[in-house]
Amino acid sequence: MVDETNEVLRKAPLFEALDEEGAAALRASVSEVRLGRGQTLFSEGDEGDRLYVILGGKVKLTRAAVDGRENLLSVLGPSEMFGELSLFDPRPRTASAIAVTDAVLAGLGHDDLRPFIAQQPQVSLQLLKALASRLRRTNDVMSDLVFTDVPGRVAGQLLDLADRFGKEGEDGLHVHHDLTQEELAQLVGASRETVNKALAEFALRGWLRIEAKAVVLLDVERMRRRAR
Repeated sequence: MVDETNEVLRKAPLFEALDEEGAAALRASVSEVRLGRGQTLFSEGDEGDRLYVILGGKVKLTRAAVDGRENLLSVLGPSEMFGELSLFDPRPRTASAIAVTDAVLAGLGHDDLRPFIAQQPQVSLQLLKALASRLRRTNDVMSDLVFTDVPGRVAGQLLDLADRFGKEGEDGLHVHHDLTQEELAQLVGASRETVNKALAEFALRGWLRIEAKAVVLLDVERMRRRAR
């Protein structure tokens, strides 16, 4: 189990630039956090004092609208990191983090991380690279909301989920996203009815098969064309 945890951490942006000695020193400051499905790790507006790397399971980041509706920003899985924004900008959390499945996280306090960064400047570069990647992704999402129709956004989100959670099978690419229909609609930025209609159309065309909290992509190339 320790070896598996270390392997997941090595793939995280925070650790991948370090040699084994540096990674071991940073791992010594890590604390393990376990969440049950649906459990909230932190809420929008909370004070942020640590960042997290997912060791197992999935976590969603959400924001609440004025009227109480939930906006699903992203779904993260093993080796992915979140909560690092407050390391550079110590204002309240800008999103809530909620376990989509049972999840195990590695937490690293900012007070432990800041002295380490001073001695290992490459860690700062990796963190900034991760933030830049997230900003780029946010720009892509905003562009899709303006220029891409709902079926195109559905195709794009499924392909993104497939890149991170997909597993090849004899009958296609299995994508266990673990999201409810409502959560998938929030991720796409559309109504559940409209998203379900797009999924039904893709299934009718033979591009995918719908399963419980999962899809099997049968024609990835056509999905890519539809996402464009």
